[in-house]
Amino acid sequence: MSGRDELLGGHEDDDETNETGETLSGAANPVDESVSLEASLVGDESDEAGLRPQTLDDFVGQRELKEKLRVVLGAAKKRRRAADHLLFAGPPGLGKTTLAHIAAKEMGAELHITSGPALERPGDLASILNQLEEGDVLFIDEIHRLSRAVEEVLYPAMEDFRVDIVLGKGPAARSIPLPVSPFTLVGATTRVGLLTGPLRDRFGLETRLEYYEPDELQSIVLRAARILGVDIDVDGAAEIAGRSRGTPRIANRLLRQVRDFSDVDRDGLIDLTVAKDGLKFFGVDDRGLDKPSRGLLEAVCVMFEGGPVGLKTLSISVSEPTETVEDVYEPYLIQQGFLMRTPQGRVATASAWRHLGLTAPTRAADPAPPPGLFDES
Repeated sequence: MSGRDELLGGHEDDDETNETGETLSGAANPVDESVSLEASLVGDESDEAGLRPQTLDDFVGQRELKEKLRVVLGAAKKRRRAADHLLFAGPPGLGKTTLAHIAAKEMGAELHITSGPALERPGDLASILNQLEEGDVLFIDEIHRLSRAVEEVLYPAMEDFRVDIVLGKGPAARSIPLPVSPFTLVGATTRVGLLTGPLRDRFGLETRLEYYEPDELQSIVLRAARILGVDIDVDGAAEIAGRSRGTPRIANRLLRQVRDFSDVDRDGLIDLTVAKDGLKFFGVDDRGLDKPSRGLLEAVCVMFEGGPVGLKTLSISVSEPTETVEDVYEPYLIQQGFLMRTPQGRVATASAWRHLGLTAPTRAADPAPPPGLFDES
């Protein structure tokens, strides 16, 4: 074992054991399967691997972001240097991981994947940085969950391409700088507000992914159907796209579910009727709400008489963690005007009562649009 590896916390064996007794390869990047609770709730990302676009031209939607990436990556490729560090923010399932793959492919570089919770110690990050070749892309999912100690190691690596290793403790401690090959860091986060200012400011391009339009999702469904060999018409694809909550990952999941329904209970062709029947069979209504989302609305409307109800009380009533309620279910319900957050708690709107087929109380109202700049009120 070299002295450099010893400074990075290496061992004689290439494998090490984590706290749960599982063996991790020393050459592989650490991966925490519980990194993204949101991703696990809307579909396994491993199922999406074969459906990922490989180039910016194949990537559907996010036009403004694609243009920025085209310029940033094209300029770096022209200068034959590593591209600026990239930060992708936004809800789960919109393509942050896919864009990291595309960035590496466009640069002709190797992609290394890890996650914030997997990097428990500074040595974990230093070991990965030590393996990078010039121009490689390092993708850190859920980067807002990095520990403060690991984040401090990342600062000089991003700016000066070096890692400061501290040996010893107390007055005898000394710092040894180790050079790192120039690389591009791609960070993904679902909660950009939890990123510290110093880390966020070190990214050359910070951008947010938006929900997709129905026509964009329809194109994504048709493309996935071609790859999966699914027989589907335009109307069937439009119906699936319209119930996908503006999220490609959900669209691909619904396509697979309707495909299974069509193969077993129909003749294999997904048209408008089969798409509606299949989505109804799997509990997805015409507004894209599944059983857990409707259960959340019913809890507010029926159990708590429309609210207000606190987040913790609501999460207990539906047997879900508060993080799941707040990060997975609530954003879409609020976006659709079914739920409002108030200082007193969550309140169901009149639209929520109507969607559930219930009679709304007189005090229930739909959220009013924000006033204009010059409105006298």
